[in-house]
Amino acid sequence: MVRSDRFVIVGGGPTGHAAADAYRKAGGEAEVFLLSTDTEPPYERPPLSKEFLRGEVGEDALPLEQPGFYREHGIELALDDPVIALDTEKHTVSTASGRTVSYGHCLLATGAEPVRPKLPGAHHPAVLTLRSAASGRELRSAAKNARSAVIAGAGFIGCEAAISLSRLGLQVTLLCPDELPQYRRLGAAGGRKLLHWLKSEGVSVLTGTRLLGVDEGYRVRTELVPMLDTGLVLLATGIQPRFELAERAGIAVSNGRVCADEHMRTSAAGVLAAGDVAFAYNAAAARPLAVEHWDDALRMGEIAGRTAAGVRDEWRTPPGFRSLLGDRGLKFAAWGDGFDDAELVQHDDEAFTIWYRREGAVVGVLTHDADEDYERGSAKLSA
Repeated sequence: MVRSDRFVIVGGGPTGHAAADAYRKAGGEAEVFLLSTDTEPPYERPPLSKEFLRGEVGEDALPLEQPGFYREHGIELALDDPVIALDTEKHTVSTASGRTVSYGHCLLATGAEPVRPKLPGAHHPAVLTLRSAASGRELRSAAKNARSAVIAGAGFIGCEAAISLSRLGLQVTLLCPDELPQYRRLGAAGGRKLLHWLKSEGVSVLTGTRLLGVDEGYRVRTELVPMLDTGLVLLATGIQPRFELAERAGIAVSNGRVCADEHMRTSAAGVLAAGDVAFAYNAAAARPLAVEHWDDALRMGEIAGRTAAGVRDEWRTPPGFRSLLGDRGLKFAAWGDGFDDAELVQHDDEAFTIWYRREGAVVGVLTHDADEDYERGSAKLSA
C-alpha cells in the first residue's frame, strides 16, 4: 500500500476523530486511515462517570458520530489493531495484525491510560479504573451489585463518579490525598466548594488520606482508616500518556509526552502529535503545555487535521475543562503555572467565580453558573 499523501491517524479517541473530521472539512482529499486499539468507533468519554454510569443515558449516547459517518467521509476505521511500529524514514506504520500502511502525514493521537499505583492489590481484577467505554460498562455493572464503594483519588473523574455512585444508592467513600479536593489546582476556595458539593451528595470524603493497598480486591487500607470493607473499588489516580511508539521511532519526547509545535508538528517530517500524548507549544502561552482535557483534545486534533490538509492553524487557546458534578457545572481555564492569589466572588444563589492571579495578572478562572465571567476570563488569558 504505497501512497505518499495518505493521512494515517494512530488513535481512535476524540483527538483522532476530530483530526479526521477537520482534515475533510479543510479540503483534504487523500485517503484517511484511523487505526485504533479500541474495539469501538470513537465515542464520548465524559458521560462514563456521569449520565452513563447512572443509567440516565444508554449506549446510543456514546458514539461521536452515526455509523455511516466514516464511510460517507472516506475514513477507513481499523479497530482492535494496535500500531506497534512507526518508521519515520519509510513513512510507514505497522500494526499488530501484520498490516503495514504508508503515510504522507501521520498523527499520533495515542492518548493515555489509567495509572495503577505500585501498591499491594492495585492490579487485582476486581479493582476498577475508568477510561474506556468497556471500563464504563464494567463499573456500571459492578455498581448494580454493590452497596458501598471506595474511590481513590479526588480529581474530577473521582469526584464525578463518587456523586454518580452515591446517587445510585451506594455508600461512597472518597480518598483525597490533599487537605481539600483539587487543592493544588483550584486552591482553598475551589477545594472547599468541591468538598461542600460532595458532602451534600452524601459522599464521605477522607481528606489528607492516601491509599495504601487493597486486599482481595475489596478490603481497602488507607493512612487514616486501617481497613475499609467495600463492594467496589475504583482507582481515579491519574493517567499515563502512551508515548512509547514515538520514543521507539526516535521522535523527540519530553516528560513522557511527544514534543510538538503550535501546529502539532513533531521532530519527524510528516508526523504530528495531539491530545493527551502531546507536549505542544501554545502560541499565547509562549511555551509547551501538557493538557488532559476533552475540549483541548478536540481542539488539538482539529489543528492537526487542518495542518495535514495544508491549512494554517495554531494552538493558542488557554487549556481548560468543564465538569458536571451531579447537577452543578464547573468551567475552568488556566495556564497551569500556579497562582499567588485566588479571589472568590460569590454571585446570586450558588453561582461564583474564582479569579486566579500571579503578580497581579489573571492566570486562571473558575466559574459555576457565571458564563460571562468565564468568557471574560478566557479572553484575558489568550489576549
